[in-house]
Amino acid sequence: MIGSLSKTFAMTGWRVGYVLARPELIQAMVKLQSHCTSNPTSIAQKAAVEALRGPQESVRQMAAEYRRRRDFIVEGLRSIPGLRCPLPQGAFYAYPNVSEYLRENGGASPTDLAGRLLREAHVAVVPGEAFGTSEHLRISYATAMRDLERGVGRMREFFARLR
Repeated sequence: MIGSLSKTFAMTGWRVGYVLARPELIQAMVKLQSHCTSNPTSIAQKAAVEALRGPQESVRQMAAEYRRRRDFIVEGLRSIPGLRCPLPQGAFYAYPNVSEYLRENGGASPTDLAGRLLREAHVAVVPGEAFGTSEHLRISYATAMRDLERGVGRMREFFARLR
């Protein structure tokens, strides 16, 4: 079993995880890992121990809040004509398919579209090329609901202008 504390305990960027496995598998993983990555800081390690030993109610509360934000952002993106957005099953990123807009705008790329969204609508997204797709944007919903509302509204106006 492999797990991460990044999303579950809001420790994003700390790169702390765990593995439960047979000793011989752990030893093989340690050999590989020791040549590929550095170790988490002592502070991150102590925080991880406390997170795992401490009360878990906040995990359920955060999961419920992220579900609420996910449902909001997906519904909002799906309400924009021409966007298709699958329901994310993990993490906190939506990946709307923007291929219709790319075709309608002379074969623009997600990078082009992300740049325009930032400059014209003041909405920051990540182009899909960074994740192996030339038809999607990545949008984080790990932010305040009021920011999501404002962002979806700005995107709706932006895409309406493109049509």
